[in-house]
Amino acid sequence: MTEVTRILAIRHGQTAWNADGRIQGHKDIALDATGKLQADRLAAALAGEELHAIYSSDLSRALQTAAPLQCRSGAPLHTDSGLRERAFGEFEGLSFAQIEQRWPVQAMRWRQRDPGFGPGGGENLVRFRDRVLGAVDRLAHAHRGQAIALVTHGGVLDLLYRAATHLPLQAPRSWSVDNASINRLLHSDQGLALVGWADVGHLDSACHEAQQVAVELPRHSSSEV
Repeated sequence: MTEVTRILAIRHGQTAWNADGRIQGHKDIALDATGKLQADRLAAALAGEELHAIYSSDLSRALQTAAPLQCRSGAPLHTDSGLRERAFGEFEGLSFAQIEQRWPVQAMRWRQRDPGFGPGGGENLVRFRDRVLGAVDRLAHAHRGQAIALVTHGGVLDLLYRAATHLPLQAPRSWSVDNASINRLLHSDQGLALVGWADVGHLDSACHEAQQVAVELPRHSSSEV
């Protein structure tokens, strides 16, 4: 039998830009108070997992999420730029409403998931997919028969779900990519297979605690990236 790689795919914890609905892309935004608590709860929830390695996007919000997991598990932590979020170029730092106001045609192509569309200075979906799946394939092959964690971003998780369920890039999303969620996949010569998705049961106490600690900092709902 072909040896499989067990993958824990994890989205970074919340940032202030997530809460404000601003596009992050390659902007290096740190976790906010809620995100730091989410990272701690995530690490505690995975304390019993056997991990041979942890790979993180090299952006701060992913590395800050990976650090408590590394402390708990003792698994080596490596950065890999292939796990970065999609580059959104001139869209970064803006809300969707601002993007739609400034560039209505581009906003429509983005909303419709046009595979060939990329914002000015950013990546199109095809290039983004090829980068991400190439990185995951490379890392999974290096750990056949083992378990690894990938700490990454919402857009990356979206691509992994599509690859595991054989959905095209243009298909509307009907699945969650929540901050600090735990998502389980298997990787083999046949590609990715879905085991479990969008586990956020460990986060209830983090959200409540963050509200108590940072009640003076009200936030809106999280954005995708």
